Amino acid sequence: MATKPFYNQPCARIFAGLLAAVTMASWASVNAQVNRVDTKSPTAAPPKFIKATDAGQFKIQGTGKPFQPSGLARSEKPIDDTRAIIGPDDRIPMISRKYPWSTIGRIVGESTDGNAYTCTGTLIAENIVLTNSHCVINPETHQLSKRVAFMPNVINRELQDDNDTALAEKILYGTDFTNDAVTNQTNDWALIQLNKPIGQKYGYLGWKSLPSSTLIKNQKKFIFVGYSGDFPNPKKRGYDFLSAGPGWTASVQHGCSILRDEQNILFHDCDTTGGSSGGPIIAVINGQPYIVALNNAEIKRRDGTGVVNLGVKIDVLDRLSRGN
Repeated sequence: MATKPFYNQPCARIFAGLLAAVTMASWASVNAQVNRVDTKSPTAAPPKFIKATDAGQFKIQGTGKPFQPSGLARSEKPIDDTRAIIGPDDRIPMISRKYPWSTIGRIVGESTDGNAYTCTGTLIAENIVLTNSHCVINPETHQLSKRVAFMPNVINRELQDDNDTALAEKILYGTDFTNDAVTNQTNDWALIQLNKPIGQKYGYLGWKSLPSSTLIKNQKKFIFVGYSGDFPNPKKRGYDFLSAGPGWTASVQHGCSILRDEQNILFHDCDTTGGSSGGPIIAVINGQPYIVALNNAEIKRRDGTGVVNLGVKIDVLDRLSRGN
């Protein structure tokens, strides 16, 4: 999360005053990052929202295979230089413009009640971003967001090109949070159709819907990326160059795990806080990056001993790419 206005940023031109003043909050037990909008946004057409039951109106032009543009270099490391010094926190900053890190970005939205919020999203096609339903719908009020924008590969509040910020034209959502808790949780996914095919430039990740048994078997082999509201801390030694503050540079964690599956709800141990909703849990399969699950929530343990992080299965993408 930023603590200062960002008037020189592309989203400021789209949402005037968006994130001008920041307050920490949350929607229910999900981990979007919510803020207060102090000034009115300019007129812009709201996205068209499509229920999952009407998915025939929303097509994914893709088969789940990753795409790396020919002119975009690749790096297995999310850091292109050696400035970041890593301490006990095993998250590291995503400060690479290379593929596949280029595919992940910051979602900025405006709700109907005048709040701004941020989440994480990932390009899975040239104009499609995968995230959570609660990143486009308020789970408490069930109201659809007025505006949603995607800022690809934000690093220290900066984009490679300000003109690459894209607006949502259509949004397909899995739940509006009017169902029971399990149904809401397992359907907390959304697909955002952008007004620009920026995936041609930034690339996009593939996806694989793997059996839960396979996910659980591969302990400490997954990568999680999210624009967490508590990361990075510019006061930390070696992070002083990340002066934009928390939420403006994504964190990357290598070696996290899917722990178990209960009622089709995935439990994982990847580090998450507000703003990391919609972040991809990635597996490298045959040398290629694939999304295998989607982070969406953290809940308190009943015994009061901490929190548990939850994830969403992505088998819905297979059905949508086959034309439902």
